[in-house]
Amino acid sequence: MLNIEYIENLDEKFYQLIDDEFNKYAIKNDVKCNYKPFNFVAKKDNIVIGIITGHSYYKEVHIGDLIILEKYRNKHIGTRLIQTVEDYFKDKGFKNINLTTYNFQAPEFYKKCGYEVEFIRENKEEPKLTKYFLVKYFND
Repeated sequence: MLNIEYIENLDEKFYQLIDDEFNKYAIKNDVKCNYKPFNFVAKKDNIVIGIITGHSYYKEVHIGDLIILEKYRNKHIGTRLIQTVEDYFKDKGFKNINLTTYNFQAPEFYKKCGYEVEFIRENKEEPKLTKYFLVKYFND
């Protein structure tokens, strides 16, 4: 009998299983998976003031979260974290960086950083939750 359960936090063995299966399937399809998570942390006076996380996979990089503590916003810290990710992955064989953001968050910020809107999923009931899909291509 099949049993399906909700697990709040997975331990390392589950992440290893996910990684192994992604890689096996990619190899079977003659594709290099390249999956690696990344995290960059901005600190001032040894205090964390910003974090950017994500992962690289296949031929692209995905930014998952960009968080700047409220009192440090509008000081170009987010821009510097974005630039750090771009510099880190530049010339490593990746074709683009992509991310998603909501209307109430930062679509204009990402556009200023050179990201192009690839798609918008409109939320007519809650316009603040309209979702933007953005991409920036590396120059070859």
